[in-house]
Amino acid sequence: MTTIIDGNEIADQIRADVRECTHRLDDEGVTPGLATVLMSDDGGSETYVSMKQQACKEIGIEGIHHEIDPDEPADVLFDRIDQLNEDPAVHGILVQMPVPDHVDKRTVLERIDPMKDVDGFHPENVGRLVAGNARYKPCTPHGIQKILAAYDIDTEGKDAIVVGRSDIVGKPMANLFIQRDESGNATTTVCHSRTDDLAAKTRSADIVVAAAGVPEMIDGSMLSEDVTIIDVGITRVDADTEKGYELVGDVDFESAKEKASAITPVPGGVGPLTIAMLMYNTTKAASLQSGVPVDLP
Repeated sequence: MTTIIDGNEIADQIRADVRECTHRLDDEGVTPGLATVLMSDDGGSETYVSMKQQACKEIGIEGIHHEIDPDEPADVLFDRIDQLNEDPAVHGILVQMPVPDHVDKRTVLERIDPMKDVDGFHPENVGRLVAGNARYKPCTPHGIQKILAAYDIDTEGKDAIVVGRSDIVGKPMANLFIQRDESGNATTTVCHSRTDDLAAKTRSADIVVAAAGVPEMIDGSMLSEDVTIIDVGITRVDADTEKGYELVGDVDFESAKEKASAITPVPGGVGPLTIAMLMYNTTKAASLQSGVPVDLP
């Protein structure tokens, strides 16, 4: 019997735990503040920011949203980040990607105060993660760890394959898997667009994290029996539905679930955890910056 992992249920529990921590901070006169910055007219980006702001309201975090015309010079964005770095009411800063082509993404990430980098992408925070002393774990990989823990899926000694090498998911996920930690200790391989014979690699895995952004690139023939599948991908594809499309992951769900012991659906699997862990990181940032301890799970 294949277990279909319910990401919404796990995310709801994390939000409830985080809400208790925001109440504890509030009792000490500290309201966690998350500033989102949007320099894009992309509809998808606007939706993501709106979802993050809504999550703030539900949990007790002060959401502060800033919009910058995408035609403005890069310095306008950098100046806004500098202002937010200096604002004591702002504990976390999130610049929604992508930014316009004339704005250097790496400079954006480096401009954010590492203490307020709740995405965990500043070079200082990346270094701390690799060294095994993370300040803020990137939200999606951390959410995946929460999924595995919630379903008692042990990683120690297991063969884990991460398909995708992005800075957002693939690289940090691989680093977390190899940490000397109860949620790590896995023998980890990172596969990507240049990997030769991907199917041979994925068939050897106990755990597959698919995060390449290629719809349904992995099917049941590429998997071993009783594998755990964590599908991070989400792509809109044309379909004969009322909306005219459907959302699919990087894994062909129907064929893969015939092999899997546990699998995340798309949607409703990994996605809800990403925003929940952003709330987690923002609350942790408020605790670190205020000196008020909280008991985050």
